[in-house]
Amino acid sequence: MNEAIKQQILAKIEAYETIIVCRHIRPDGDAVGSTMGFTRVLRDTYPDKKILLVNDDYAEYLAFCGGEDAASEKDYDGALLIAIDTGTRKRISNKNYALAKEIIKIDHHIEADPYGDVNWVEDFRSSACEMIADFCRTFQEQLKISREAATYIYMGMVTDSGRFRFEGVTGETLRLAAFLLDFGVDYESLFAHLYTEKPETLQFKSYVYGHIQITKNGVAYLYADKAMQEKFALSFEDACAIVGEMDSIRGSLIWVAFIDNEAEGNIRVRLRSRFLGINDIAKRHHGGGHDMAAGATAFSKEEVRAIIDEADALLGEYKKTHGDAI
Repeated sequence: MNEAIKQQILAKIEAYETIIVCRHIRPDGDAVGSTMGFTRVLRDTYPDKKILLVNDDYAEYLAFCGGEDAASEKDYDGALLIAIDTGTRKRISNKNYALAKEIIKIDHHIEADPYGDVNWVEDFRSSACEMIADFCRTFQEQLKISREAATYIYMGMVTDSGRFRFEGVTGETLRLAAFLLDFGVDYESLFAHLYTEKPETLQFKSYVYGHIQITKNGVAYLYADKAMQEKFALSFEDACAIVGEMDSIRGSLIWVAFIDNEAEGNIRVRLRSRFLGINDIAKRHHGGGHDMAAGATAFSKEEVRAIIDEADALLGEYKKTHGDAI
């Protein structure tokens, strides 16, 4: 798919001496895995080029993946910038991205902002890492793919697909995962980093289960206010992850987490669903993403209430025609 665009991207990579890779703000496993994995592939394949991984923030829970690079404004002069897993310009975690000579966008979100000189967008993909794996497989004779690079890319495929459970997972997804596994992915150590939890985290989850609220039509939601975050010493990433604790409630086809974001003076919103799309709600509230996994931002308790009410109304209409689905 999009063979011409992939050829164009490879040609750009080969033409530039300096390449800067970046991702979206508040990164998840897909953003980190795709950028770190692709950077590793490029460095191994083109050892004489300057390949930099430069972002303005990081995810504490993914610190085991390693560090990133620093760059001066001069590094952007005549450089190629590759932004991965970043749907819009405002979410690029690199304040100097526009200084680059050319930009390549590689993304799997619904197209909202075609900002690149080259845009490779496939919104049917389960992850950006799936696209990077596809690129590596397409050019496997030209590229050097190490076990380390394959492990990073596999991590993003696993995390963004919910261990291959979410919408968008296809036979091609699993074929690309198998392609990566053949490079010796250390999945046992990877899963230990990703899925083992501290006792304090389990205590927090117990608290979460006791405080989930459910609307009339079945929307499950939870508000992680400042007091909760301080009580359990949660990082912002830890607090955002609570949305995953509501994904198995029977009858709750939409679940939402609201997280106080004191640093930015707003409320981070994470929306998830099964069977019906919630991206339109996110777009109405300063956000977006995928049909069944999106993010938004609320700026008041009234807007929080509005999001809950909109989700409840949407789920109510769905259940009128589909019954009380699981």
